[in-house]
Amino acid sequence: MELTADDLTRACGDLAADAGITIDVDLEPAAGPGSPVKPAIYSGRQYQMDRRWWGEGDSRRVVDAIVIDNEPSQANRHEAALELLAEELGLPRIVLDLSGVGPLPPHLPTSISSFRFPHRHADAYMRDAVLDGTPFHRTTIGKAIFDATADRPEALFEWFPQALLYGFWQSHLGKKRGQAKLARSWSSQIVGYEPAASPDEPTITLGTKGDPLNLSVDETVQYDEDDLLAEPWRRVEGSTRSGGQKGGKKKDALSNIGHGQVPFRTSEAALAGVSFAAINQRATVSFASLRRVATGDRDADAAGRALLVSLGLLAHVTAFGRAFSLRSGCDLRPVRTRWTWLGADGDEEVAVLDHESAVELFRACVERAEAAGLPVGSRWASQPLVVEPNEELAKAIRASWPLTD
Repeated sequence: MELTADDLTRACGDLAADAGITIDVDLEPAAGPGSPVKPAIYSGRQYQMDRRWWGEGDSRRVVDAIVIDNEPSQANRHEAALELLAEELGLPRIVLDLSGVGPLPPHLPTSISSFRFPHRHADAYMRDAVLDGTPFHRTTIGKAIFDATADRPEALFEWFPQALLYGFWQSHLGKKRGQAKLARSWSSQIVGYEPAASPDEPTITLGTKGDPLNLSVDETVQYDEDDLLAEPWRRVEGSTRSGGQKGGKKKDALSNIGHGQVPFRTSEAALAGVSFAAINQRATVSFASLRRVATGDRDADAAGRALLVSLGLLAHVTAFGRAFSLRSGCDLRPVRTRWTWLGADGDEEVAVLDHESAVELFRACVERAEAAGLPVGSRWASQPLVVEPNEELAKAIRASWPLTD
């Protein structure tokens, strides 16, 4: 089956019975099958452990598993891919410009785009933005965005179509304000099956931080722990145990400012990469879930939902259709990919889209949605809408990062 805009529009109609599309990908570490990869690590120094069914037919069994990349993270990677394509595709963007805040450390962004807001349009950065000196939520555009729901999605089609696909929860406006929610219609995870290490005793990374001069770690020093460049640290007499803070300076061992041979403490050592019997990515776009997005015009709704499906397919191909790196120590490549149409009368294999064909499908769906009256395509702003942080947010940013000399 070759995917077309006709197929997606028909399947996304109010009365259609098609369920969606699944994407099933077998992955291998870049270093080869069985090589360790680094799953995401969460608070408490732990992986997201699970027990999952694995295998096919009579060989299916429940095995230990670790979620290497979960749904929210996968959605963020989709949005990062769409940001790369935004200018080429004419996708709408709102940009929070931080240049007026003042000098910031070089590792911080100078702006944040609407493809990077943690909660998409329902984000505190959006709430605390101003447009030409006016609080953004009081502008015509801002009010329309903040008032948008699944039943009033026009402003999101115009400014945040990704929010209609990956979901949102408008929870940053106060308890007595709107709490609009929309569940994600695109769900994706990367899971490692049958980890070689015991889930109860994960492997840790051991080692020693080396020092060519092998300086004595018994030396005691005093320094400003907030800024080691402000003034030089200095050697002091006495044990570090009698130290602590004194006159705004910390008294500690030389090893704590980066000198000497320092072994990793077992209690602080990072979790190591894990070797798996198999690594799989499973993504699903649910037509049933997308039917929550409704303007009341059946033709426009079907075309708009099809646009959202094509947006997700394009994001997936861009983010994961080739070798990709999730984080340090987690470089993966697809070795087998299968797309399946979950039809009303049975499932059917779908021809896998490459980047060029995914772009063509997206453009065709945008054209249909625009013709149906939705604010997309030529109605998307040709340039990013630039907003700025309000003064209190600017103060908070400056207070968080005061060391800019």
